[in-house]
Amino acid sequence: MNPLTLFLLAVSLSMDAFAVSVCGGLKMSGKERLKGGLVFGAWFGAFQALMPYVGYELGSHFAKAAAAYSHWVIFVILAYIGWNMIKESGEDQEQEKITGVKTMLGLAVATSLDALGVGVGFAFMDIAIIPTVLEIGTITFCFSFIGCTCGSVIGMLGKEKAERIGGMVLILIGLKAVLEHYGFLG
Repeated sequence: MNPLTLFLLAVSLSMDAFAVSVCGGLKMSGKERLKGGLVFGAWFGAFQALMPYVGYELGSHFAKAAAAYSHWVIFVILAYIGWNMIKESGEDQEQEKITGVKTMLGLAVATSLDALGVGVGFAFMDIAIIPTVLEIGTITFCFSFIGCTCGSVIGMLGKEKAERIGGMVLILIGLKAVLEHYGFLG
């Protein structure tokens, strides 16, 4: 996976966390947003890094058996996740202001489930998993921090568009895997 594709994938995966962080930031006062941004960033960044690694390890167990179909597995996983992101982008999601462990754990797991599926897809690629998940986690941390601290500036208008764009990018990356397999892309 080239650096640009990895960056776009990481940005796409961080869109759910970004949207939730914006919602959280909208409900915080100015003083709370900096701390909230660090909390949201740490939780979401850690889980967005952990989940693809877990998916990669799980997927590695059956990657060799299904290597002939790996491009289709990658496409189906990313297209499904991307389509769900697009579909859910218009739904109203209430978020609590609370940044306690229980709430953050639930939000972190919920926003990183798509990354688990992407990690399964990684098992079918020739990829260095540790630098990959660290980049995904770092980018998610940054987006979550910015989303929370600038929540009132970004507003809810950007949330829906960000999720749709993230979903479309995941679908395009999956399509790219199929086209590369058949020699349509270098």
